[in-house]
Amino acid sequence: MKKPFVIAIDGASSTGKSTLAKGLAKALDFAHVDSGAMYRGITLYAQQNGLLVNNEFNTKALLSQLGDINLRFEGDTFWLNGVDISTEIRSMQVSESVSLVSTIPEIRSFLVVQQRIMGTDQSVVMDGRDIGTVVFPKADLKLFLVADVNIRAQRRFNELNTQNAPTTVAEVRNNLVERDHLDSTRADSPLVQADDAILLDATQFTVESMRNHVLDLVAKRLG
Repeated sequence: MKKPFVIAIDGASSTGKSTLAKGLAKALDFAHVDSGAMYRGITLYAQQNGLLVNNEFNTKALLSQLGDINLRFEGDTFWLNGVDISTEIRSMQVSESVSLVSTIPEIRSFLVVQQRIMGTDQSVVMDGRDIGTVVFPKADLKLFLVADVNIRAQRRFNELNTQNAPTTVAEVRNNLVERDHLDSTRADSPLVQADDAILLDATQFTVESMRNHVLDLVAKRLG
């Protein structure tokens, strides 16, 4: 491959973006970057350091400490300042605040720079909310995933159940609906489908069939 090949996958929470991205990355031997995990990492940092209390931010202090935040992917493990936070960032506590963090323009700019660097010298599958519209507007393949909110809620609830997190399907669904609204209406880099992105309804595919479908699309793009 003469130059890095970039696959951008966007969509709302729990549509299966990361599952698809991981499967593609493994099959293609590409790097995988979950951009949403990066926003969750900053959210967790803010919570741990008293910068986010009851959904109220000390934005000035958080922005002044961005240089102290080191985020790193290593396979399926995600690190914040040398600590594995792969499971912790998936908590409901983080989920309830991450969309608020992602509305801060300075944080988006900070992370977009890092995300672009990750796709500069290696082929990558990156999933998030604005990958095909902002981070990699010239990505080789853009996908936009949708799925029924009730299916998304059940999927997310099952994931939280494995962590023994006290919640209900209704609470998870309400959180998803609220995050959908915040993500799609924010002024900076809202969740929208890129004009040249391929729409995929995750409710119409199995995990394997969707991965194989996208692999066929990649093969065609590679010629």
